[in-house]
Amino acid sequence: MQSYLAIKHVHMTCAAISVSFFIVRGFWKIRSTMHDAAQLQQRWVRILPHLIDTVLLASALTLAFWSGQYPFQQSWLTAKLLALLVYIALGTVALKRGKTPLVRAWAFAAAILVFAYMVAVALSRQVVPF
Repeated sequence: MQSYLAIKHVHMTCAAISVSFFIVRGFWKIRSTMHDAAQLQQRWVRILPHLIDTVLLASALTLAFWSGQYPFQQSWLTAKLLALLVYIALGTVALKRGKTPLVRAWAFAAAILVFAYMVAVALSRQVVPF
């Protein structure tokens, strides 16, 4: 049980770091000044999110395995997984694929709302947590 709680805390910490870093990068991209563009191209800014998200995914898989709760068996985990895919898609529009600053800003805001939904689902273990 102690190991499960440790992995759960690692998962929650990585989720908080991941979304915090996404918010910072999103603001840099939306502002898109030369200085901010240079910040986004730094090696550590390009690599760190992948490392954090790898630990986040590994901890999620560990929690699912240890608890015996899996997406497509538990509706709340299915909702969280599908929301994660939407969050990733919106994040790529916000940070890379958005053609205009307005499109990037809307995708950024929508991604934050989807992340909030994922947190609410995780806390309530309900598909409709509100």
